[in-house]
Amino acid sequence: EDLASNLNYLAKLYRFQGRYSEAEPLYQQAIEIDKIALPQNHPDFARDLHNLAELYRSQGRYSEAEPLYQKVIEIDKIALPQNHPERATHLNNLAVLYESQGRYSEAEPLYLQAIEIDKIALPENHPSFAGDLNNLAVLYNSQGRYSEAEPLYLQAIEIVKIALSENHPSLATHLKNLALLYDSQGRYSEAEPLYQQALDMCEQTFGEEHPNTQTVRENLERCRQQQKS
Repeated sequence: EDLASNLNYLAKLYRFQGRYSEAEPLYQQAIEIDKIALPQNHPDFARDLHNLAELYRSQGRYSEAEPLYQKVIEIDKIALPQNHPERATHLNNLAVLYESQGRYSEAEPLYLQAIEIDKIALPENHPSFAGDLNNLAVLYNSQGRYSEAEPLYLQAIEIVKIALSENHPSLATHLKNLALLYDSQGRYSEAEPLYQQALDMCEQTFGEEHPNTQTVRENLERCRQQQKS
């Protein structure tokens, strides 16, 4: 069992380095060990499957990732309490997979389930809950459901300000997302100050040449051009 944990740890390290072909056999080895060593439907076995699913998703191997996520969610129903935060994480990740494929009607109920679990499982104003709200807002934004996305973005921003700080790097992501929403609706005068705030944070956190910073800068410049035209 310890060997499986060590394999998972090393595989995760390789995944973060983009060394996918080295990570995959380690994850598979951990699965084989825990399949024998652990009782059926053990949470650690779900962890092994989830890790491999995340690897496949990051490579765009969606058809291989999907059944693993589904198996994880089935194990969660048996092995974990109904409102365990790990369940919300797994539901969110399967929803992200569906969203990446444009399967919005399948993603939405999973995001909503994750929100309901974390509403109960987590303390009020927990940053993970802000992440849940942001995920659903991005989905609604992709579908042009702007009036449903906006209050979710606003709530996520308030939570991050309370839970982390007014200068936390993750706040820049939330501000940029709300700015994009306003931008999509032609509400440029509302989008501009949000882009500016996000840009200031990105420059402080990542530096002026970082891809995140450059993306926000381009968005801000385009928004200003739109207001002039």
